[in-house]
Amino acid sequence: MTDDAAVDGETEASANGITARYSLTEGERVLVFERDGRTAVVAQNRDGYAMLKVRTGVDGDELERYYGFDMALDHVAERLGVREHDLPIPDASADMGM
Repeated sequence: MTDDAAVDGETEASANGITARYSLTEGERVLVFERDGRTAVVAQNRDGYAMLKVRTGVDGDELERYYGFDMALDHVAERLGVREHDLPIPDASADMGM
């Protein structure tokens, strides 16, 4: 089960002990996942046509780039120690990727 809520321009979803927050920055679409003090971020340019970057944090080190959202989510799940289908996905971020 996923709970979606809009908070200060962000969209948030929570499930399975994981919180996902989607927001737009000046230059990027950013999806932040948090679980048990661990963070993984998927970022894409604001226009939504570039590769997805998986990072350690919003301003953290870039770990890898992916064309597909599913591949980026697989990497996020690995970092958080969960299965990919356990990740809550806010509706606004569902179209990320190429």
